[in-house]
Amino acid sequence: MNRASDLATDLVAEQAPLGGLERWLHDPAVTEVMVNAGTQIWVERSGQLTQVGAIRPGTLMTAIEHVLAPLGRRLDRTQPMVDARLADGSRVCAVLPPVAVDGPCLAIRRFAAQQFALQAFATSQVVELLRELVSARCNLVVSGATSSGKTTLLNSLAGEVQRDERIVTLEDVAEMRLAHTHVVRLETRDATPDGVGEVTLGHLLRTALRLRPDRLVVGEVRGSEAVHLLHALNTGHDGSLTTVHANSALDALHRLAALVVQEVGNWPLIAVRRHVASAVDVVVHLERDGTGARRVVAIAEVTRPDEGDSGALTVRPLADGDTVVGALTRGRQ
Repeated sequence: MNRASDLATDLVAEQAPLGGLERWLHDPAVTEVMVNAGTQIWVERSGQLTQVGAIRPGTLMTAIEHVLAPLGRRLDRTQPMVDARLADGSRVCAVLPPVAVDGPCLAIRRFAAQQFALQAFATSQVVELLRELVSARCNLVVSGATSSGKTTLLNSLAGEVQRDERIVTLEDVAEMRLAHTHVVRLETRDATPDGVGEVTLGHLLRTALRLRPDRLVVGEVRGSEAVHLLHALNTGHDGSLTTVHANSALDALHRLAALVVQEVGNWPLIAVRRHVASAVDVVVHLERDGTGARRVVAIAEVTRPDEGDSGALTVRPLADGDTVVGALTRGRQ
């Protein structure tokens, strides 16, 4: 194809509703499409990021407006950020200037129509341990960095729950899809331009406890909702699952404790740590390897606190990489 044909193809693509982004959004191998600074198009395939083209800022703005129109979401200079769920379950995040310094940005994380099996994250030996944790009704925290696969693994773990159990899922943007018939899905809501109507994860947690859940499955905990979640885990809601952004299993526990301290500043740190250690049974930590694959690299059981200790958070390894190295002692079944 010559340069003239390339230009003609690009012009035709620009006339499409999404300005040519369709070619990657319709590619089943692409898991995320990102546009930086209003021009550069990047995609993720098999965990690897590749720059694949460019788009004009004006065309990108038209594409963003087209994506958001069915959602009824406002995006302008006074409200320059939107994080929302598309009809197919994909997640869209758009940011405009002046917040986006170099130009409008867009990221669309594709919804995975097919649930990943646990085998995609670990060896068969570790998979059996993960299934044991779910069966034993352990309260599980999945930890990892951004885009390490936390929500995907959370979905796979929840998929191991018995079909007759009632599951309530709570997320900022609903991404999880479970094959269970007894599932209630709850999603947060931003405040209106008038500053009313906000529904936070904390609000959803308080509501979820009234919906008689057998298990709670909570999307990433990053704020005051940590207080409500730990309270739920310490008051009989066994077998619940959540995720937290952290660099290791132990770091995940410290992260939860820090979130509680930020919200309840007058609570002694030793009491907060004991609250965390009592609520959480096991942490499953994920990382991306050199090929971009998401893998379980550690599973750690939280050590139960003693009344006379310093309250320090400690863990005991159950799995290290591909190998199971310890037996579970904290099941709640």
